[in-house]
This record gives sequence, C-alpha cells and structure tokens, in this order.
Amino acid sequence: MIIVLLRYTGDVTPHRDAHVAWLRTALAEGRLITAGRQPETGGVLIARGDRSEIEAWAAQDPYRLAGVAENDFVEFTPSMAAPGLESLLP
Repeated sequence: MIIVLLRYTGDVTPHRDAHVAWLRTALAEGRLITAGRQPETGGVLIARGDRSEIEAWAAQDPYRLAGVAENDFVEFTPSMAAPGLESLLP
C-alpha cells in the first residue's frame, strides 16, 4: 500500500474537475482506497499497488500534468485495521 502525499506548487483551481474525475476513476478501478485534502497545501491519497506502479499512475494526475503539484510516496504494509476494514490487510 502506498500513501501519496500531494503538495501544491501552483494554482490547482483550473484543474480541480479533471483531478477529481481522475480520482473517481481510480476509486472505481479499485486502485485508490481513499483521498482527502490538506487545506491550502495539498492532499493525501492511499492507493493499492507496488510503488513503481503507483508512481506511474500518480504522474498522470491532472495536477501533475499541469505542473501545479508534486508527490512524495510512503510505502507500507498494514498489519492492523479497524473493524470493517480488514480487507485492507494483506
């Protein structure tokens, strides 16, 4: 599992609709587990897949393609989950 930290580097407003559509597609495909905003600074995405696969996917984010965001990646293997979220465990 990969945490994708999204950091704004420019004005994302003109690209927000395309970014949200990209996220919704990833949710429907099962790649994206959850996503949320960090007010004013960026966002956090949690995705399934190996790091190279998620890095390639994140490079297609409309924010990245427009040059208004950058990413950091944190890979981890969950070992515990709250009731109802057991499907996140390997």
